[in-house]
Amino acid sequence: MRVITGSARGRALETLSGIDVRPTSEKVKEAIFSIIQFELEGRNVLDLFGGSGQLGIEALSRGAKRATFADSCADAVKVMQKNLASTKLEDRAVVLRTDSLSFAASTDERFDVVFLDPPFGKDIQSKVIPLIAAKVNRGGVIVCEALHNEVLPEEAGNFKLFREYKHGKTKITVYRDTII
Repeated sequence: MRVITGSARGRALETLSGIDVRPTSEKVKEAIFSIIQFELEGRNVLDLFGGSGQLGIEALSRGAKRATFADSCADAVKVMQKNLASTKLEDRAVVLRTDSLSFAASTDERFDVVFLDPPFGKDIQSKVIPLIAAKVNRGGVIVCEALHNEVLPEEAGNFKLFREYKHGKTKITVYRDTII
């Protein structure tokens, strides 16, 4: 797994191993960043369910101003910190070990771009999307990865399901602010 482009282009990223780990494929990552390529410069990003941190790191590499990474797994937090150090992007990042629902409900921080890539098939997104939508700035975007047959909410707060893209067994769902 590597950073696709930007200041950390080509840098290898570590990932966790195990049967519960499912890093975003290169094909899906390229699709995500093709969709939001003009929405990153100078923005505040959240990589919730961070894992290796590859989505937030890619956003930082492409010009995002700041990224917050959150994951409940201690090993994931260590891998994200290591990947941020190796890409020299740690000065623009905060890594938190926290439960996604607790973070989404309690944070006072505001975001412009949110990446949600939770464990598939556990119906976590339908709970976290409404909570995190309240923390996204006007004109922001929420990008979710899910199994191709998972049903996600049509709307959450001011955010409405804008478009879905299918890549094999993965579905990318994009929510956009309806009040701009």
